[in-house]
Amino acid sequence: MTGLEAIFFDFDGVLIDSEPVHWACWREVLLPLGVVLDWEFYRDQCIGIDDRDMLKMMAGERDWRELWAEYPRKKQLFHKRMIDAPPFPETLPAMLETLKGSYRMAVVSSSGRDEIEPLMDRAGLLHYFDTVVGGGDVQKHKPDPEPYRMAASRIGVTRAVVLEDSEAGIASGRAAGFEVLRIGHPNEVLGVLRAAGILGGLPG
Repeated sequence: MTGLEAIFFDFDGVLIDSEPVHWACWREVLLPLGVVLDWEFYRDQCIGIDDRDMLKMMAGERDWRELWAEYPRKKQLFHKRMIDAPPFPETLPAMLETLKGSYRMAVVSSSGRDEIEPLMDRAGLLHYFDTVVGGGDVQKHKPDPEPYRMAASRIGVTRAVVLEDSEAGIASGRAAGFEVLRIGHPNEVLGVLRAAGILGGLPG
């Protein structure tokens, strides 16, 4: 990856193992409305897309905004469960410390920055990133290229690599013109970066 300037990280499922918590929180707040969110559906159809698009798929003939009204409660529940012990990989701080001298870094997520930044700040990781692009910052969400184009524009780079775990995110990164590395779990990030020749010399 000659001339690489930046690394763009998706958040949920790439930097942090939060997708099971997102799912459990949504399931809990939607059940009283008679809506059952199965893990298999969430895993296969909902990861990487905006929550409103997920709810539109689930609403059927009812107004999806009835479901969206539960978002504040879901966000509060998610924050409560995550803030005390954010499930970041143990290797993440050392990896980011090594990368920061060579690359600009950004988080590009469909989640809101108010869900992302408190967790990163609590874990002492927020200062490694030049910008955070959340779902509320863009008009068009993944798989549209707007989120990754916005990140590149904010920090003034044209050559970046994207780390993504979802089909929507992979499509977004590619449509923005960047090479994309697929991540199966946050614990794989270190190995994927090494295999791509971007990172070396870290134990673990």
